[in-house]
Amino acid sequence: MKRFEAMKAVMAAVKDEPVVVTLGHSAQELYQIGDRPQNFYMLGSMGLATSIAHGIALSRPGKVVALDGDSAVTMNMGELATIGFNLTPNLVVVIIDNEANGATGFQPSMTGKRLKLDEVARGCGIQNVSVVNNEAEVTEQMTKALADKNGPYVIVVKAEVGIAPGIEILPFTSEQIRDRFKQAIAADSAA
Repeated sequence: MKRFEAMKAVMAAVKDEPVVVTLGHSAQELYQIGDRPQNFYMLGSMGLATSIAHGIALSRPGKVVALDGDSAVTMNMGELATIGFNLTPNLVVVIIDNEANGATGFQPSMTGKRLKLDEVARGCGIQNVSVVNNEAEVTEQMTKALADKNGPYVIVVKAEVGIAPGIEILPFTSEQIRDRFKQAIAADSAA
């Protein structure tokens, strides 16, 4: 399973939950899978998708999903400690772990050697941690995480290296992404 298939399985479980996705190919692939105003596409700031999703989760009652990558999470591993400290019940962190740095040419990442992000998450005090290897397991864990009020959840998705064919640059400016996302989650909160 490549990242694209993993993200399709994640989004099949998502209904109206906000999703914050890491930058680069991940954001472009999510746009191709299904653009919606509740998707916050990172255009920079590698390593901060989970932090942004966590901040949103702290400010609202509904579930919030972070779609992040292994290298981005490694870059800001302290966020797992912050999540473990707060135990934010409505946060779901999905880490696509293809053991590579996709944005710079798929060089091996730290998870390709000895780093186990699931063990780091558990070591930070996060109880609901799983490692999944196929689309059915992604769907099962996402469905559970979105229904359970006793989060946070960290789902590490083991994936193969690769980019979906035909992905294009996002057609939005950073201001457009921000504004439509703010309107979408404000409308969700008001409902």
